[in-house]
Amino acid sequence: MKIRKSAAAGNDKVEMQMTPMIDIVFQLLTFFLMSFKIATQEGDFNIKMPIASAASSSSDVPLPPIKVRLQADDQGNLASIKLGDNPATTSFNVLHQQIMNIVGTDTGPNSLASQAEVELDCDYNLRYANAVSAITAISGYLDPATGTVVKLIEKLKFAPPKAEQ
Repeated sequence: MKIRKSAAAGNDKVEMQMTPMIDIVFQLLTFFLMSFKIATQEGDFNIKMPIASAASSSSDVPLPPIKVRLQADDQGNLASIKLGDNPATTSFNVLHQQIMNIVGTDTGPNSLASQAEVELDCDYNLRYANAVSAITAISGYLDPATGTVVKLIEKLKFAPPKAEQ
């Protein structure tokens, strides 16, 4: 039996059905648009609102930063903590008490604690755990009576590191 090759046999093209493909694409697009949820940012933002009355002009003058110096020994352990002109200590609890004496217990929006800024000047080879302990002592504490966190100083900056000579 002889198979004939016709001229029409070579022109057989398979056509892609585009309508169902477009339908699927639109269904996927609709699904993703309907199921998309915008996540809100979490965190505590330091928002500065305008002052209601211009009665207090002392808040317009920026406070100089409170300088805390953390010195390390040769192994990187904490050797001394010095807050401004206060005598040196090695206890973070003493640092915390000194900060409490400076800013007081008022923690409102226009309090000294919300306006004060601390500059940490750490030795180059100081261990990281000591810097974190200093930040903890400066920034606030957990009130045992209420179980809430009481913020002391929110603004904190580091002095540029100085390499050992």
